[in-house]
Amino acid sequence: MKGRKLDLQRIKPLPLAKRNSLSEVGELLVPTDAEPVAIDNVLSGQVAHCAERIREARANGRAVILIYGAHLIKNGAALILDRLIADGWLSHLATNGAGTIHDWEFAWLGRSTECVRSNVASGTFGTWEETGRNIHLALLAGGIEGLGYGEALGRLIDGDGVDLPAADELAKHIEAEPAHELTAARAELLHAMRGASVPEGRYELEHRWKEASVVASAYRHGVPLTVHPGIGYDIISNHPMFNGAAIGRAAQVDFQTFAGTLEQLDGGVVLSVGSAIMGPQVFEKALSCVNHLRLQAGRPIVRDHSMYVVDLQDGGNWDWTQGEPPVTSPAYYLRFCKTYARMGGEMHYLQCDNLAFVQHLSRALEGCN
Repeated sequence: MKGRKLDLQRIKPLPLAKRNSLSEVGELLVPTDAEPVAIDNVLSGQVAHCAERIREARANGRAVILIYGAHLIKNGAALILDRLIADGWLSHLATNGAGTIHDWEFAWLGRSTECVRSNVASGTFGTWEETGRNIHLALLAGGIEGLGYGEALGRLIDGDGVDLPAADELAKHIEAEPAHELTAARAELLHAMRGASVPEGRYELEHRWKEASVVASAYRHGVPLTVHPGIGYDIISNHPMFNGAAIGRAAQVDFQTFAGTLEQLDGGVVLSVGSAIMGPQVFEKALSCVNHLRLQAGRPIVRDHSMYVVDLQDGGNWDWTQGEPPVTSPAYYLRFCKTYARMGGEMHYLQCDNLAFVQHLSRALEGCN
């Protein structure tokens, strides 16, 4: 029995400026010299251990990867992350779709976050014109150049816009090279242009709060920032421009880029900060791909890496340094702990607020300089 698709073309997006946004850049961004909340001696020792491993990894040219959820952006950590990027402590960042949506809204509007409960009931949750349009435009424009999600969006924010080809030029490329690897991306952009969703030529879009964008910071400093979204996970699905092909294509590039970074993870460090689902799920698949190819080539699998998993939950009241809990323990079902505990190397769990963690880590790393 065939189901009936909902016609998203009938959605009428609202101006983002009319949304009752719950957070504002001026009140949210935490200065790099702000005093962090105090943490106990055990947690302080864990942060110091993490900083030392990061120092060793970077000194040896090994990867240090920050995998983060959207709340790190919503909690105002952008300036701290910018410093960690600029100082060379982070060699790769990875986030989910929500992490980029709040990032872009802060950079462009200076405000983000809405009341999910009331806006779902009113049918307005996520139906915001500029968010859906501009993120899709970044991905469509990046797609014809083979860019991933993070690079395409970072380019839009950092460059205050993007250059788009003429529709006739796209059509000629499609006709001349129908089997080209970028033909599908060209066709998606051409379809959007001829549907009047996307203009030709230079598209100007000023981002007045660019300092709030981690995506732009990574792009500006030439550090990979990959995005790992789900189709239908994010509010850009609630828009007539919703294009799963464009999102998926960009996400595929970023998955491959993320896996490429794992080739430099031997002796490196992974920081999973508030990413309970995306981080562990993407990490385990990417690591398996790397190990698969290494074994084919007669090389050893990734080893000697350290993983620091940070979350507010109590870790299931389990000491994760002792290995994996039995299936009878509730802790066994904490994906963000269990997956990393299975990934070789050393896994450490830190029960900590994500903002407090990056503040204390940044201070500890400053002491290493």
